[in-house]
Amino acid sequence: MPLAVAKGLTASLLCTLPLALMAMGGSAAMADTLSREERMELDLSEYRVTDTDAGYFDVEARMALLDETDNSILLQLQDELETGPSCRQMLNFKPITTRGGIPGFYPNPEEWELATEPLFAFEDSVSVLAGSFVASGDPFYAECLVRFLHGWAEAKALTTFVFDPNDPQAWFAAESMLFAAAMAYSIVRPYVDGLEEERAEIEQWLHGLALQHSAFPGQPEESCCNNHFYRRALYASMIGVLVEDDELFRFGVSAIYSALHDMTEEGALPLEVSRGRRATHYQNYALNYLITNMQVIQRQGYDIFDLEYEGNNIHEAVDYLFQILDNPQALGDYAPLEQFTGFLRDPQYFTWMEVYLARYDHPQMARFITRVRPTYNRSAGGFMTLYFMDPEAQQHVYLDEERRRTEAFRGLSN
Repeated sequence: MPLAVAKGLTASLLCTLPLALMAMGGSAAMADTLSREERMELDLSEYRVTDTDAGYFDVEARMALLDETDNSILLQLQDELETGPSCRQMLNFKPITTRGGIPGFYPNPEEWELATEPLFAFEDSVSVLAGSFVASGDPFYAECLVRFLHGWAEAKALTTFVFDPNDPQAWFAAESMLFAAAMAYSIVRPYVDGLEEERAEIEQWLHGLALQHSAFPGQPEESCCNNHFYRRALYASMIGVLVEDDELFRFGVSAIYSALHDMTEEGALPLEVSRGRRATHYQNYALNYLITNMQVIQRQGYDIFDLEYEGNNIHEAVDYLFQILDNPQALGDYAPLEQFTGFLRDPQYFTWMEVYLARYDHPQMARFITRVRPTYNRSAGGFMTLYFMDPEAQQHVYLDEERRRTEAFRGLSN
């Protein structure tokens, strides 16, 4: 993809904080997000696709581990997925070839749920087929996924999408369909014999959709630079890897640099913590896509998790999340202290933690995730507990908790 095309793929000319945040004063108002022009000036030439089959985890190694594990959570997931869905039923799922309007989530949650049901069904379909392949090792599910996606590619599904800045929900919904398809496909592609023509058409379709969708920069005060940018970056990285498009891959990488640049000294992502009572939710929500994207990039051989840019690293954003989860007063002037906590009961928002804990020790995170496992996100990676969880993880947490209780009891006794 020419650089001139890539320059049209991200934000409008300047990404600024919402006016409400700017009016707060203090460090929140001091935050300065990276503009589109500044992002385009980043020298990311060192980032190239090095392995088109790397996906976002080592599928072969994980399947070997699953064959040997006695972990009850992983065994239960395997049992549930080994007998996968009916391929015939999946192939009868009619591709979406027309663009329909989607109401906003917050003002119209019931209407939004009804309108997005077929979109989510697509995401679940590809994620379940990929999960069934990993759990069973049966190439039947890998081939079924290829045939399923080929049907959508052949029908030119989603290509009639038109961006409407006044009604962007359909544009938002397309983001997750793209990375759901790309991530599921990345799992199975190296293990499908034959079907070369089908695979070529799938990749051409995904590539075209990624370029078409990301050509719209989003609104300058919101989706140009916030979690929706991170979501676009996730499919850009994954599809860039699959089709060996270095410029698309770099578009995905640029989101990591953008997030680190924008981060406050405390580790807050300013466009996320500006969301009022959902500040904590959106700090976490953004991490779901940033960390997952970093995993894709890391699989290409880059130490992206250790990247420091403008004095910031991703671990500061992770630690800040747990600060405001434990003590909302740590939000300071960013947002109200009465934070929405409903998301804490939904495992789909915490799949990124499986990726992070596979690399780093984080006791607070390890304790938290024991309460929400197994994690599954229909679009951002699928069955992430199955793919990333250390079989000993839960046991380690239980032993740590028992040790703490024992030490506390001894302290009281003394």
